[in-house]
Amino acid sequence: MTTPQLGITLAGIRMKNPVMVASGTFGYGPEYADLVDLNRLGAIVVKGISLEPWGGNRTPRLVEVSGGLVNAIGLQNPGVQGFVAKYLPFLRHFDVPVIVNIWGKTAEEYAEVAARLDGTEGIAGLEINISCPNIKAGGSAFGTNLESTARVVGAVRRRTRLPIIPKLAPNVSDIAAFARCCVENGADALSLINSYPAMVIDIESRRPVLANVTGGLSGPAIHPIAVKLVYDAARAVKVPLIAIGGITQAREAIEFMIAGASAVAVGTANFTEPLTALEVVDGITRYLGAHGLASAGELVGTVRL
Repeated sequence: MTTPQLGITLAGIRMKNPVMVASGTFGYGPEYADLVDLNRLGAIVVKGISLEPWGGNRTPRLVEVSGGLVNAIGLQNPGVQGFVAKYLPFLRHFDVPVIVNIWGKTAEEYAEVAARLDGTEGIAGLEINISCPNIKAGGSAFGTNLESTARVVGAVRRRTRLPIIPKLAPNVSDIAAFARCCVENGADALSLINSYPAMVIDIESRRPVLANVTGGLSGPAIHPIAVKLVYDAARAVKVPLIAIGGITQAREAIEFMIAGASAVAVGTANFTEPLTALEVVDGITRYLGAHGLASAGELVGTVRL
């Protein structure tokens, strides 16, 4: 029996397999390089980058809950110039596509970050973070309003030739409408979903555990929500989808692909088991072989109703 082919091309980005690591859970690469063979990943999506350096939220900004984590890191990052100078030279040493997650407080800031990264060696694409629930300006303020979504995605599209991949919020009434809006304004692919707005209270002090009061829930608890939203988006648009949400083993990644995702991204599991993404790659390979499928693409969108 021949080994199934895992390689895919997503929005023009050639990947060895459909398994990425999600933004905000893998740093900028060096943090995991001693633990994970980066060359075996389908792609690395780096932590969100803004126009200028940003310190994020006050601590505490992370708390474990049943089924996952609630975080309010607040998109701490070195700024676009700092990323290009400090981290991109390291990433260029590896044979893995690098997708840069970008964000801003205004549509113009998003577009300016995209413009500064356009044509930069070693960057394969841009993930547009319009859905982070942990900042007071930008983030989900753009991703939960169709007009704002269109403005940000369109502004970025006009300033870059790189593939652009908006990252969608889960807390909207109609994910299909937001998926179509992004595509109509130039998106080449979509990532979904970001973390779900959440809150944790210390019952002894009766105060919020997070300094930011609220944060975003990620991990296994949101996986069924993500599957449903991926399924809805896949029926609404024809561009490739990257599914994110609660992947701890190959089975959840395979479920996403059956629902309609062309690729998946491992997130919260990176904190507890850094090798999860590579285990998912191996698990998908075994599944394809066991079911007589020659390639990863043959699995996409095969849900039986």
